[in-house]
Amino acid sequence: MKNKILSLILVLISLGAGYAQKGRMPFQDKSLRINERVEDLLPRMSLEEKVAQMRIFHANIGVGANEKGELELSDRVIEKLKLGIAGIKNPGEHISPLAAAKLNNELQKYIIKSNRWGIPALFVTESYNGVDAEGCTKFGRPITSAASFNPELVNRIWDVVGREARLRGMHMCHSPEADIVRDPRFGRMSEAFGEDTYLTTQMVINAIKGVQGNYEGLGNGTHIGAVAKHFAGYGQVLGGSNFAAVEISPRTLIDEIYPPFEAAVKEARTLGIMASHGDLNGIATHGNEELLTGVLRDQWGFDGYVVSDSNDIARLFYFMKVAESPQAAALMGLVAGIDVDLYAEDSYAYLPEMVKKDPSIEKMIDRSVRRVLRTKMILGLFDNPYIDIKEVEKEVRSTASLELAQQADLESIILLKNENNLLPLKRENQKIALLGPLVYQGTQAAFESVAGENVSFVADKGFELTDGDKGAPSLLPTDEKTIKKLVDVANESDMTILFLGGDEFTAKEAYFNNAVGDRATIEPVGAQDELVKRVKALGKPLIVVLKHRRTLAINTIAEQADAILDGWDLSEFGDSSAAKIIFGEVSPSGKSPVTIPRSIGQLPFHYSMKEINNKKGYLFLEDGPLFPFGYGLSYGNFEYSELQLSGMTMTPSTEITVSVQVTNTGKMKAKEVVQLYLKDEIGSVTRPDKELKGFEKIELDPGQSKSVTFTITPEMLKFTGPKMEKIWEAGDYTVMIGTSSKEGVSAQFRLEK
Repeated sequence: MKNKILSLILVLISLGAGYAQKGRMPFQDKSLRINERVEDLLPRMSLEEKVAQMRIFHANIGVGANEKGELELSDRVIEKLKLGIAGIKNPGEHISPLAAAKLNNELQKYIIKSNRWGIPALFVTESYNGVDAEGCTKFGRPITSAASFNPELVNRIWDVVGREARLRGMHMCHSPEADIVRDPRFGRMSEAFGEDTYLTTQMVINAIKGVQGNYEGLGNGTHIGAVAKHFAGYGQVLGGSNFAAVEISPRTLIDEIYPPFEAAVKEARTLGIMASHGDLNGIATHGNEELLTGVLRDQWGFDGYVVSDSNDIARLFYFMKVAESPQAAALMGLVAGIDVDLYAEDSYAYLPEMVKKDPSIEKMIDRSVRRVLRTKMILGLFDNPYIDIKEVEKEVRSTASLELAQQADLESIILLKNENNLLPLKRENQKIALLGPLVYQGTQAAFESVAGENVSFVADKGFELTDGDKGAPSLLPTDEKTIKKLVDVANESDMTILFLGGDEFTAKEAYFNNAVGDRATIEPVGAQDELVKRVKALGKPLIVVLKHRRTLAINTIAEQADAILDGWDLSEFGDSSAAKIIFGEVSPSGKSPVTIPRSIGQLPFHYSMKEINNKKGYLFLEDGPLFPFGYGLSYGNFEYSELQLSGMTMTPSTEITVSVQVTNTGKMKAKEVVQLYLKDEIGSVTRPDKELKGFEKIELDPGQSKSVTFTITPEMLKFTGPKMEKIWEAGDYTVMIGTSSKEGVSAQFRLEK
């Protein structure tokens, strides 16, 4: 045995001597396995260098370019980079992709040369409308693309995001959001994929696989790593108020909130996870070891890194008030399993002095640093840390990417109403007024380009909704003269298209420092409803195009308008896309990714709530939603028939296939989202009214039929039982296949054990 150990030592000494002769060390050898390289580098590092690999700072503290485009760093940044750094958020975000690529190459070169071991940094971005940086392709928001019910399309969108981000020198993305959002008061609603667990899961899987290049794009330098967020329950804040407490049952957490995150880890192989601002059952998430280690790592096998949300480890002390001191907060975050501290100067910065008092802490530091170094090696940054400048202008905002942005719009726009088949409009001699606060500078030109010479347009924004204050915007007062002017323009036209909803200030993230973004009401703000009623009174056709970032209770609009297109927050081609739908170049095929309520008083209100929630309505309010989840009209007309099951019983080890015939009885080629819902008729715990378990988007010519088949698996029927364990339960189930969560054909089968 002693001889074997001696032989191994001699081999290691020999290898070390070999690397020394070449001027290299084992961690620099890309032929070695990543874990071997990490284990070689880690013990070489000082404690302070390790802690530096656990911190990210924002570029706005002093990373920029001078008039010649050369890198300029503040003294504060220079000091931070002496020991290396885990990463920097948003370097070069306000300059062109080419300028950013050059700047980030210089920045990375500086970082590598400035620390002893030449450890590169992660440059981190976010993605809500494509890459959140100057000069990249602007896509619709995640909730917009969720309305497409087309996961493959979402995969292609995020593939472009990954490529464009990498080409400007980025490596990680604090996106996508795997949160379930069900409260339209919440200002960040549009950043996620909607209210449904299954739809969100499919979108998150495809977003991560897209942005990471199906994982293969990480090491070859074409894509960036994803950081799924906010784990877990962030979208469930009380009152829809950012930073508020989260009150959610353990069963709902497991069955409805966890699945998108679990799929992000197990199926999509996300490189990172961001912890949630909030708490679960009174335990602050950033100090929740059971969640961040027990569930995430021990149960799901996550091996990437966990990053804090902005300053949230420090906030365990001064905001959440669950830690006695900043140092106690740092230890709480470290024990829980948070590897990287985002922005804070009063949290992990204290770790070196804390280790002097308690050396056992260093083992947990080593654990986190391993994960960060491993991520950098997966991304190939130790071997190829720079961007090929020649490729930037070829790929960023390519023709194919811009076309994809509009295709995504066309598949995501939802036709909510089409009274007397007003749409699509004919390109005949008529004058159309384009009016309202969501008319943009290029709206008229976009409609003119689509409609052609026979149709004339007049456009007038009329009024703004808010004063545009980025922190705490105020609503602007109604100006009767402006309303009258818009009505006069409408009166002089043959028909009117009103552009209504909300601007970027009426739904946004609420920050500390008195920046608000959540709302206490969900009706359209300002004079929008009044404008609708006044224009409708003219007796001319009225079309409404909605643009918004939160669900709105559009009762007046739904009653008064002849046709309604819901676009949520579209791409840079949004107005052109709306025009193409309105003039019939494409049939709308979007479906609502949320339930649209009549009143804020109905909240919480989503289609998959427990059946007992639907027993009673409210005084003086019509029952049910204004528009249900999964709803969206078409210029085609789809009939569902011949629902067939392969059997009437199944067991936990068998499956049932179910098929339905879908026929387009309309006069236009169109796409339809065929939706599969399951309902557990009797359960040992109260069960959801129904749950989406599958969907398929199909395209049919007029008169064409297609048989659509789904497989019902035992996994679809599992739920968390009375003893908080996942179970199957014998009993009757209803399967419904249809055009929305409210309309379809159904049958029953039985699960037998």
